[in-house]
Amino acid sequence: MTPEEVGLRVVALLAPVEATASVSGGQSHARATVDVPPSSWADALRAARDDAELACDFFDWLSAVDELAGGFDVVVHLWSTRHRHGVLLRTRVPRETPAVASVVDAYPGAAWHERETHEMFGIDFAGHPGLAPLLLPPEFEGHPLRKEFVLASRVAKPWPGAKEPGESEAGGGRRAIRPPGVPAPGEWGTTPTPAGAAGVGEGPRGGTPARPARERPASPAPGARPARTPRPGATGDDPAAGRGGDEGGTA
Repeated sequence: MTPEEVGLRVVALLAPVEATASVSGGQSHARATVDVPPSSWADALRAARDDAELACDFFDWLSAVDELAGGFDVVVHLWSTRHRHGVLLRTRVPRETPAVASVVDAYPGAAWHERETHEMFGIDFAGHPGLAPLLLPPEFEGHPLRKEFVLASRVAKPWPGAKEPGESEAGGGRRAIRPPGVPAPGEWGTTPTPAGAAGVGEGPRGGTPARPARERPASPAPGARPARTPRPGATGDDPAAGRGGDEGGTA
């Protein structure tokens, strides 16, 4: 079945419930997406599982999306191991009372996903055998994946990913993102001096300071021979004299 046919099949199975079918993604990643009311959430998943044409027997994942004033979208992806097609089922719950029926009885694999979604978004799944904390410590307060939840790291220091002024209380505006471990401009050395620039280009932009020019000794005048350094043990300026004295003393 094509994604369009899968979506229309789910809508037909839920009639007269108002459900809307669409296609998300594109090409080989296209998936049928069906929006259903919260009251028909569990019925939609059972219909996708039990219908012979759909046969979505594999539970893939379940999560939620924070739509701010619009509430929360609870999304589940099911897959048919026989027909090799999938379907995205989606429902929206109000922000004031976010609750929907649990589907653990239809898909036992949903137990872990519902616990995580309850913990991160604060959505209640009625009928779940135990919505105990899964990832956070018991004393943790709040739901981290809600958009109004303030991350402590963004309060302690400016958020380098801020795109608009005021997005980060510690420092807004567009900011360049550096790789981990790279100091900010002006925090290390000076910019290297290009070859032949004679010092032009140095500044506090970061980099390795240019290596100073090495002084070379002056060349001797034409015809002049440099003075030779006497070897240790010589008695005079002429090394040969020292050797002769030694030889005469031992004769």
